[in-house]
Formats: sequence, C-alpha cells, structure tokens
Amino acid sequence: MTQGKYIYGIMDTSEEKYYNLKGIGNEGSTVHSLSFEDVAALVSDSPVKEYPISRENTLKHMKILERFMDDRTFLPVKFGTVAVGNGSRNSEERIKMEVLKARYSEVKKLLGHLRNKVELGLKAIWPEKEMIFKEIVEENKDIQKLKEKISSKGVNQTYKERIKLGRMVKDALDKKRTEEEKKIIKAFQGLYWDLRFNKKFGDKMVTNTAFLVPEDKLKDFDKKIEELDSMYKGEMRFQYIGPVPPCNFVELVVKLEEGQSGAH
Repeated sequence: MTQGKYIYGIMDTSEEKYYNLKGIGNEGSTVHSLSFEDVAALVSDSPVKEYPISRENTLKHMKILERFMDDRTFLPVKFGTVAVGNGSRNSEERIKMEVLKARYSEVKKLLGHLRNKVELGLKAIWPEKEMIFKEIVEENKDIQKLKEKISSKGVNQTYKERIKLGRMVKDALDKKRTEEEKKIIKAFQGLYWDLRFNKKFGDKMVTNTAFLVPEDKLKDFDKKIEELDSMYKGEMRFQYIGPVPPCNFVELVVKLEEGQSGAH
C-alpha cells in the first residue's frame, strides 16, 4: 500500500522533531513535525487510505491536537487528511512546499487570530420538557383558549384545532428558546473574541455554542457559568467543556492527493 503522511494540524514552531506519541491507526507511527520557516505541520506516517469516522479514530485525532494546543498555537486540519507523493515530490516535500510555503501568509494570519485563545463549548438544556410546555401555556392566552375549546369537544371534532394548537406551541417554544439563548449569550459579553452557533438537538436544547475565549478571560468565563447555574436554579442545565482545539473556528482543508496541488 502507498505510504503518505497523515496531517493533524499546523503550529507556530520552526522545530522539526519526533515526539513520544503514536499516531492514528494501527501502524504505530510516531508523531513528528515538518517545518518551513517558523511554521510546522504535525504529521505521522500513514498508508494512503480513507480513515472511517469512528470513535477510536476521532478520539485519537483530537487527543493529539489537545496534546499540542497547551504548548503552541495550533490550527487543526480536517480529520482524515493524508498527503501522498506525486511524480515530482514525496509527501513530506509536498506538505512543506504546497502547504506550509504556498499558504504561509494564510497560516500566519490564522495563527495570529488564535494566539492566546482557546475554544470553550457550552450547551444549555431544559431538564424537563413538560415544565417548559406548561410555562408556554401559562404565558400564552391564545394557546389557553384553544386548549379549552378542544377539551370541551370530542376528539373527532377537533382535528384541525389540534393541528393548529401543535403549531402554536412549537412557535411559542421556538420563540422562548431564542429569547433564552440571547439572554445566555449576552451574559458572556466582553468575555469572548468570537462564537459559533452549532446545531441544536431535540426540543430541550436551548443553545449549543462554541466560544473563542482569550486565556486571560478563562476565570471570568468560569465564574459566569457558575452565576448562570445559580440564577436558573435547576430550570436550566449547563454542559461546559474545554479548553478544546479550536475546530469550530478554523479547520484547514488540505488536498494533497495524487495529481492535485496543495494550494487550496
């Protein structure tokens, strides 16, 4: 099988060295760096193949990123990226010339953007859906009236009303979720550099947000989480993770397949 280099990310160092760390897959290849001037790609030897998005593979990829993000400013590269040689250059030379050199200005700009910042993730979840629906009914007179109208008639006579009630409740739920999310995000004003809203799952999730936070604001951010938790008194559950690699804010796409240029 053709051999190449699996790329984890790019960091701000001129150092080329081997680390006491095994790379992705079962080959046991050692993680090492390849540099151009003052930037370097973190790689390990790998067969040229497609890596399945399995729990084992993604955890290994992320653990390697986490191992280096504490010491260096680090740009994650998209999971599963393997560089292969072509007729004129091997995989190592292509990474140096077609990524690190060709995209040097882009890489330096992104490293500057992320310097001394970390990613924190926050999920806010309503613990009891029934309680939220009860609040929505109590807060909305039109929903109350329609519910009373439905309850006074037989099931066969209220099909259209029940469809309408379902839509009204969904609209009210979406509005309440949006208002609560804005309130939560506003609490962190001045504590983050950037943020990304990620997909919400289910009716109970209020926000699923990633924050890019300056390192000197981490304690203030932690304190704000505690204040929110105390303020909601169990009516909102917060899941807080990080620091983690800043994959929500930058994930370089590198294409070094046979016959392709890496300057994308």
